[in-house]
Amino acid sequence: MELERKVALVTGGTRGIGAATACLLASRGAELAIVGRFADEEALATQTKIEDRGRSCLLITADMGLPEDCRRAVQETLRRYGTIDILMHFAGGLVPGGLLEVEPDVWHRAFDVHVHAIYYLCREAIPEMMKKREGAIVLVSSVAGIRGLPVNVAYQVVKGALPQFARALAREFADYNIRVNCVAPGIIRTRFHAAMTPEQYRHNIENRIPLHREGTPEQVAELILQLVTNDYVTGETFVIDGGLTMRIA
Repeated sequence: MELERKVALVTGGTRGIGAATACLLASRGAELAIVGRFADEEALATQTKIEDRGRSCLLITADMGLPEDCRRAVQETLRRYGTIDILMHFAGGLVPGGLLEVEPDVWHRAFDVHVHAIYYLCREAIPEMMKKREGAIVLVSSVAGIRGLPVNVAYQVVKGALPQFARALAREFADYNIRVNCVAPGIIRTRFHAAMTPEQYRHNIENRIPLHREGTPEQVAELILQLVTNDYVTGETFVIDGGLTMRIA
């Protein structure tokens, strides 16, 4: 897919990996709609970065845990641009706690934001892609959804659902040339991992990651860009973790 004048909707696109990806798409010619829960200073800064690249950027404030907000995000994108070519779902966050600690409302909220949101977003966006017989969708999982983490049961389960969601959609809509892929990042230099203690950080770098360094949002964005532009890749999940998940000793 050539990105010039294509329209991308990026949830969780105001910060972290989502923002880095949105900026990279803009630098390659795409028009952007980015979704964040708040139009705060960071969100506005991301919008400005995209516009500084010569592309328009629609900032949508919405809660991806609410079905009506998911639908509205797509509808606002369509009203602004008249079409949608690329959909990416970055919205989410860590859900700490083991089975006996995670309360039912927290469990359901995790599914609403990470999994159910994709259902609602895709039901709104895919019909538009079907009309043009072209589209690219990227879901963001985690190495936690592949190998697991201690006492993060809800996060592991919702992230583990995303690769299968991508495969199911990829198979269902392949005849319309709509491609769906998934990425599973490891430890990336974002606010998500900023809560690590110095001891945890050192342990991860020295003992868990064979490359002995954390990744950057820009590195993940580069991988996602390839999944969008290479039109012969679909239904796959790509791990980007410095070797973390292959380490057994």
